[in-house]
Amino acid sequence: MEDLHTATACEADQSTEVDRVIAVVMKAIEGDVRRIAEALVLKRDDQLLGPGEFDLRRKVLGMASHMLEATVNDRKKGVSRFQHDLSHCGETPASSSNAARRS
Repeated sequence: MEDLHTATACEADQSTEVDRVIAVVMKAIEGDVRRIAEALVLKRDDQLLGPGEFDLRRKVLGMASHMLEATVNDRKKGVSRFQHDLSHCGETPASSSNAARRS
C-alpha cells in the first residue's frame, strides 16, 4: 500500500513539474506563435506549400530554440526541483529512461 501511495505522489510531483515547465515554455513562445499565425493568415492558398512551408518550418525551429533556451535558463535559476523531488521515488527520469531502453 505504501508503494501505491509513493507512486501516486511521484506522479503528482511529475505532473506539477510538467505544468510548471509548460507555463515557462508558453510564455517564451507566445510571440513566436503569434508571428506564425500571422504568416499563415497572410499567405494565399497557393503560397502555403513550397517556399511558404519552408518558411513555416524555419519559424517552428526558431520557436523550439526559444523553448530550449527558456527551459535551460529556468533550470539555471534553480527553479526546477523535479529530479530532487523524485529522489523519494527511487528513480530519476534518466534512470527510468534507461530501464525503458533495456526492456
